[in-house]
Amino acid sequence: MHHGYARRRGLLDNDRMSILKVARMGHPVLRSRARELERGELKDAAVQALIDDMIDTMHEYHGVGLAAPQIHSGLRIFVAAIAPEDEEPLPPDAAPMVFINPVITPMVSELVEDWEGCLSIPDFRGRVPRVRAIAVSALDRAGGTIEITSHDFPARVIQHETDHLDGVLFTDRLSLLKRQFLRRDLEALARGELPQGYHPARGGEAI
Repeated sequence: MHHGYARRRGLLDNDRMSILKVARMGHPVLRSRARELERGELKDAAVQALIDDMIDTMHEYHGVGLAAPQIHSGLRIFVAAIAPEDEEPLPPDAAPMVFINPVITPMVSELVEDWEGCLSIPDFRGRVPRVRAIAVSALDRAGGTIEITSHDFPARVIQHETDHLDGVLFTDRLSLLKRQFLRRDLEALARGELPQGYHPARGGEAI
């Protein structure tokens, strides 16, 4: 499923709109750990503009989430068109959530495998095991505290995006057997090439 998402303007409301270039698998920015932000930094117009541009970019490319490293920024920020307890992505007229410095705590040991995609790895899908239920603490874009629990689809999105902040891609989460089977395909993707004879699998959001 692909969806469009409404933009939410930050502390400085204006009509500007920027679609940023999304880093592709193989770019070193996707393998670096992003740095935490101080609460005071969220008053910076440049940080608020970055968040707005991330939302615009996620909207443009029909993603469900987007992390700052994916648009070449080394900050611990991601945006996601989710509601913590809702299995469906947010409708186009709803503002995406903004997570800054997220910390995830698993609530169960149960892992659930499901399809995922990624804007940084176009046309590639994989079945990824994730913890089914999590607690999340973070800051919102105004510096307020987020304390939520989430499960299933929104929990998967949050885990996927938080992985980006730690330099981890969803392909790293595939089983060892699957990674060995797909080794040549993954190496081609890391070079920015579509694997020879590859046909995209059905299923999986571009998270």
